[in-house]
Amino acid sequence: MATLNFDATQVEPSTGRDPIPAGKYVAAITASEMKPTKNGTGAYLELEYHVLDGEHKGRKLWSRHTLQHPSAQTVQIARGDLSAICRAIGIMTPKDSAELHNFPLTVIVKVKKREDNGELTNEISGWARKDAAAGVPQQAGPGTASPATPPWLRKA
Repeated sequence: MATLNFDATQVEPSTGRDPIPAGKYVAAITASEMKPTKNGTGAYLELEYHVLDGEHKGRKLWSRHTLQHPSAQTVQIARGDLSAICRAIGIMTPKDSAELHNFPLTVIVKVKKREDNGELTNEISGWARKDAAAGVPQQAGPGTASPATPPWLRKA
């Protein structure tokens, strides 16, 4: 139980959110967690992303990467995805998933139908360097924020 002290008459109700359109978006990983699979035979890394600019700025996306599983092919796919993420942000040997946080990268987003309820949802199907979204390489120069600065505070 949690104390809320909330008055719903003072806040407009949410109407829900549709998935964002398929495409390329600049985003940053802002949270990560290892979780057990439903059947308990493995574990996956769940990454939470925030879209950093454009019409969908502030929207959240997620990806899951099954790094522990009886199927070697499942693990190989997840490790390939993680390699793409590491290359996209320039962190090649992370020791902890938190090292992947707050770096801008391009995510390739698809819209797909969920198998359990038929609703549309977003799925991240690819990762690339941030300049892949803009088509122009980004160069660090005077006045450029350090990589430790969260992307929403960095100058474009």
